[in-house]
Amino acid sequence: MKIIVQKFGGTSVASPELREEAVRRVREAREKGYRPVVVVSAMGRRGDPYATDTLKDMVSQACECREQSLRDTDLIMACGEIISSVVMASMLCAAGIPSLALTGGQAGLITDGNYGEAQVVEFHPERLLAHLRNNEVAVVAGFQGVTHDGEINTLGRGGSDTTAVILGAGLGAEKVEIYTDVNGIMTADPRLVKGARIIDHLTYNEVCQLAYEGAKVIHPRAVEVAMQHNVCVIVKHLSAPEAGTVISSEAAAAGEARFSPWEARRVITGIAHTTGIVQFMVEMDAHDAETELAMFDNLAEARISIDLISIFPERKIFTVKQDALLPTEAVLKKMGLTFKVQTDCAKVSVVGLGMRNLPGVMARVVHALNQKKIRILQTGDSNITISLLIREEDLANAICTLHDHFRLSSPPSEDERVLA
Repeated sequence: MKIIVQKFGGTSVASPELREEAVRRVREAREKGYRPVVVVSAMGRRGDPYATDTLKDMVSQACECREQSLRDTDLIMACGEIISSVVMASMLCAAGIPSLALTGGQAGLITDGNYGEAQVVEFHPERLLAHLRNNEVAVVAGFQGVTHDGEINTLGRGGSDTTAVILGAGLGAEKVEIYTDVNGIMTADPRLVKGARIIDHLTYNEVCQLAYEGAKVIHPRAVEVAMQHNVCVIVKHLSAPEAGTVISSEAAAAGEARFSPWEARRVITGIAHTTGIVQFMVEMDAHDAETELAMFDNLAEARISIDLISIFPERKIFTVKQDALLPTEAVLKKMGLTFKVQTDCAKVSVVGLGMRNLPGVMARVVHALNQKKIRILQTGDSNITISLLIREEDLANAICTLHDHFRLSSPPSEDERVLA
């Protein structure tokens, strides 16, 4: 039994016309011999009647003077996907495709009880497999599961992507197709870079890094699950199913004929960015290790997530998101520490498997930005990522500069492959 999981995002099921297009994608999969399982997000975005944020806002307005119940918030947020699944299943049935709607719990997803950010701890595929053997399409409400005690949990942002990949892994699906409102994962944000293009193939590590560093096409938790279970994921546009970005292992990429050899050898694959970042520079005695440790412990206890970290004997530099500015200041002031704050920052990250163990990539990045007089405030790097903190006003210029420098708008010529 050839199984495929097809996930349709909120913008892909937002109108009757788009849902008809989704029905066509399901029909095409069946005609190719697949047994599809469909995962849907809530219809539309904030302001649309059944969008997740719209439902959440209804609770916020009703609880103006008291703290919202996380349990009740999860209950109402889960409704958007359930409504979407019923509508989609009804349309499939009307098109002559036997279908039924299932909640995440009915589909076998068991969660850990952490409201709003739950993890799936178990998946029981028996019911879905029974429907597949009966040639029925199960339309599963994404973004949710149920605890052993029957409590509904939501999975956090990108939860429907995660639902689709977990189902794909647990059912042994040949692939997971994620339909969205873009043609695939691009080399940079097309709103900032006119020459941005679709990347034919990304490895799990590359897309994880791009997602964590700000690319919003697919949630990194979904990619992590795909990597753990070696699930092939394809991100594509609802109206252009022949294109898209394939996400798989390095070995799969090397063995797939459709991928050009230059793609695997390119130094930089894509560029991601994050805005709304604040840099803290904390002065400290060079020999005061206890205060340094206490500072990081206190930040952790305050549930403040820090990102770029540079530690020098007399200065500790780190970044936080804008919404953590005041809590971070409160922690540092309580400790009596002297610090400076740089607001209105952005982080630009270049990602690519080709930079692994390759010297000189950082030098090229710094040289390219220096030529444009873009000041680098801080850097960080990993095996396949170089991140740079800059002023937010320089963001568009920096991304375009790096995109041009590494020739990401088009494949390099034969004699440029190693240098590109």
